[in-house]
Amino acid sequence: MRTAVLLFAVGLCVLNVTAALKICAFNVQSFGESKANNKKVMGILLKILSRCDLCLIQEVRDSKGEAIRALVKDLNRYDQSNSYSYVESERLGRKTYKEQYVYIYRSNVLRVKEHYQYPKQKIEGTNDTDVFSREPFIIRFHSPTTLVKDFVLIGQHTCPRNAMKEIDQLYAVFKGIHKKWKTDNVMILGDLNAACSYVTIKGWRAVRLRSDPKFQWLIGDEQDTTVREKTHCAYDRIIVHGREIISCIEPGSAQPFNFKENFHLTEEEALEVSDHFPVEVDLKPNHRYLLRNEL
Repeated sequence: MRTAVLLFAVGLCVLNVTAALKICAFNVQSFGESKANNKKVMGILLKILSRCDLCLIQEVRDSKGEAIRALVKDLNRYDQSNSYSYVESERLGRKTYKEQYVYIYRSNVLRVKEHYQYPKQKIEGTNDTDVFSREPFIIRFHSPTTLVKDFVLIGQHTCPRNAMKEIDQLYAVFKGIHKKWKTDNVMILGDLNAACSYVTIKGWRAVRLRSDPKFQWLIGDEQDTTVREKTHCAYDRIIVHGREIISCIEPGSAQPFNFKENFHLTEEEALEVSDHFPVEVDLKPNHRYLLRNEL
């Protein structure tokens, strides 16, 4: 028995199969043709995205669809040890201003089971039929390399002036997905504008995602997800629900990624990429699966 355990431990070290699955969310601030044609910005984006097994990109403003195609094509050239694919939402917005959500993921690590564009809904007890400025884009993955094998991501970029109302309505989105796909393992992530002038202490008490203890907010109120030195706001969040997925979170892994400091950029250089930092979290790996497949 001791020999088997020793061989297993040695195998993990030799094969380097201890890596967790990194999930990220990044508001790339008006990502479109202009940024896709900026070699310096694209180079930084490739370094950021290649750190993630799965990343929700927000604020994609690319009516032709060429910028995202170019980004993923370049990502596959940059990181040839992995294969990247993407799933994009429809173009979303109330009027002429439109955005898309895009999930970029390593197709050699994850498999998309299904995805769902949340429809326009009425707020309960009102005549308001336009709950979200940009309806959530929801995706379900099968993940053989992690301890949790099946999980759902609900991506959302709220409208700042209606942030608290939209965050509260994400509770109804969760309930609908729970009923539709019969899963408890759900992660809500994105630029929720969940800080500073867009939220109030009194308003937080009425937000069901905050008051229900089954939801864990992994990016805390004290964090800063903004690039500018003069601001300190936790706009971007990761929230998890489900005993299984919560138990599979790597302790201390949920945090903003300060690419300005990590890549030694000036504030001006970093702002060319985005005014937000990505947020990220790691899921614990299934060592036995990884070792078996490496061998």
